[in-house]
Amino acid sequence: MSQQTEDILQQFKDCIPLLEVLTDVNRQAIIMLLAQNKSGLNVNTIAGHINLSRPAVSHHLKVLKQSGFIKSEKKGVENYYVLTVRKPLEQLKSLITAVEDECDGSQ
Repeated sequence: MSQQTEDILQQFKDCIPLLEVLTDVNRQAIIMLLAQNKSGLNVNTIAGHINLSRPAVSHHLKVLKQSGFIKSEKKGVENYYVLTVRKPLEQLKSLITAVEDECDGSQ
């Protein structure tokens, strides 16, 4: 196996957590809701829009935050969540580019 192939396989492994985060429809809904509200939303507002309990929303927010898709900002007594998708998306784009380059080179 070539070094390039090994590198691509490692990129796949590195992206697995990101892809797993994106497979959940509730997390997809939270991402899209935050994309529409650039100033951020708190847990109660998010829960009201996607019909999940506050604890369920908090769980999904924790997963999204750990994976780098969002960050929290304290405003008064509330945490507001905003998208920070640049780093995870760059990682996914890098994988796609590597796979495309590998496929184009083998034809």
